[in-house]
Amino acid sequence: MTGLIQVVGGAVVDRLANPTALLVARRSAPEHLAGLWEFPGGKVEPGEAPEAALVRELAEELGIGATLGAELAAEAPTGWPLNDRASMRVWFAEVTRGEPEPLEDHDELRWIQLQDRDAVLGLPWIPADYPIVHALLDSVAAMVPGQGHA
Repeated sequence: MTGLIQVVGGAVVDRLANPTALLVARRSAPEHLAGLWEFPGGKVEPGEAPEAALVRELAEELGIGATLGAELAAEAPTGWPLNDRASMRVWFAEVTRGEPEPLEDHDELRWIQLQDRDAVLGLPWIPADYPIVHALLDSVAAMVPGQGHA
């Protein structure tokens, strides 16, 4: 699987230390993804570091500056498979400048409470993002002592 398109996504949380809320974005395009929720982000440009690409994409899509935290570990070093042509690496991110707005590719942003697993998983996510959402919820639960399933 060489020549994969590398995509980056931001798990934008209210704070990197003990996050309680996640910012999710609803796609407005393309038509087959419109209305589905995702992690904001986009493609890594040739010669661009993935982390730099994510900071750039968050600025373009949401109008924010962000500090990146830990990468959400995937089974493959190329990241989470999206389809047979692309994979996505996901980092935790915290807003450091600006107020998130749906500037590109999205028509709505929403903060959701991470401790409410049913609410998070109940959103109509892009299908390839479900394994990432599960891993994110497990990762956040492991960060907070005593936090189990809601």
